[in-house]
Amino acid sequence: MTAGARTAGAQTAGAQVASPLSTSPQTASPQTASPQTASPQTASPQTASPQTASPQIVEVELGERSYAVHIGAGVRHRLAEEVQRLGARRAAVVSARPPEWTPDLGAPSLFLAAADGEHGKSLAAVEGLCRRFADFGLTRGDVVVAVGGGSTTDTVGLAAALYHRGVPVIHLPTSLLAQVDAGVGGKTAVNLPEGKNLVGTYWQPSAVLCDTDYLATLPPREMANGYGEIARCHFIGAGDLRGLALAEQIAASVRRKAEIVAGDERDAGLRHLLNYGHTLGHALERATDYALRHGEGVAIGTVFAGRLAGRLGRIPPERVAEHHDVVAHYGLPTALPHGVDDDRLIALMRLDKKAVTGLAFVLDGPRGAELVTGVPRSAVAAVLAEMPRDAPHSRR
Repeated sequence: MTAGARTAGAQTAGAQVASPLSTSPQTASPQTASPQTASPQTASPQTASPQTASPQIVEVELGERSYAVHIGAGVRHRLAEEVQRLGARRAAVVSARPPEWTPDLGAPSLFLAAADGEHGKSLAAVEGLCRRFADFGLTRGDVVVAVGGGSTTDTVGLAAALYHRGVPVIHLPTSLLAQVDAGVGGKTAVNLPEGKNLVGTYWQPSAVLCDTDYLATLPPREMANGYGEIARCHFIGAGDLRGLALAEQIAASVRRKAEIVAGDERDAGLRHLLNYGHTLGHALERATDYALRHGEGVAIGTVFAGRLAGRLGRIPPERVAEHHDVVAHYGLPTALPHGVDDDRLIALMRLDKKAVTGLAFVLDGPRGAELVTGVPRSAVAAVLAEMPRDAPHSRR
């Protein structure tokens, strides 16, 4: 990390259903649009032309801690206005992108270079950031700005939450995955060798600026990675997003997350819906030492969740098939990676935060998605055994 200063419960097939959560099963519509793919670019994001559609604003309603998520081309240029609104005298910018990608803040600032990636999400990284904040003299009256993908917003958000027991943070998510999910909602976390996101807290940002100009800089695999979170939104009440333009898909995903977070900020019930596909997804990330990207893991986990719900008699075969079809539409993997061990995956899934007693999954059902606890290990093992596998070396 380098730095520089700048101025300026029912029973179902042996499984127990937690309190019902309010989503209804979605019916698939004809596939009318394909995901947009970005080409790798090294240049800075381009400023939108005057003909670009107006940005959208999604409010996350949390009383005094409410904030707006701005979505659209060029919204990063609101940064100075947001810093001024907070009354911050100076800022610490933690960025996994080139310095010129962060607009002028209108206040003296410290630039700390970070690197996206799950291996950088560690307690050591959080300590390093907090020490740099202290060296800079950052106070509660100042602000932290996170610029980068989901791993950056997770780590920087946790550092902001812990330093001085809480400093305001503004997120500028630059990846599709971070814009549709990680940058919104206030969950912060880092990894341990034992598992993903095992150390964290809730710390809501003061603003989120989802500038779609950043997405033109993403390589194709990273762009597809973000669609893993959009695909799972199909099954948690967001509706079928396949026929929408990219900005609309982002806004719809954020809007659904905002509704859920407003109803359950701290994972007491409803917010479990956001973990659809994540139980196996996180296990796959860990089992592959993060060679599998988060969105790819969630995509495979979503297909698995459909198959498991079918095995437990919660949904009919056509709904199971819909899980595969939605994920495949976005160009995402639907098969388990070659060489992963099923017993290892089950052991990792037992470390999931939802798994208080036995194995737990968010699964589709007659009332929509809901948390199902006490899922028999035999059912999980059977579904894993039936899942298709990639051929050796077939993963990108």
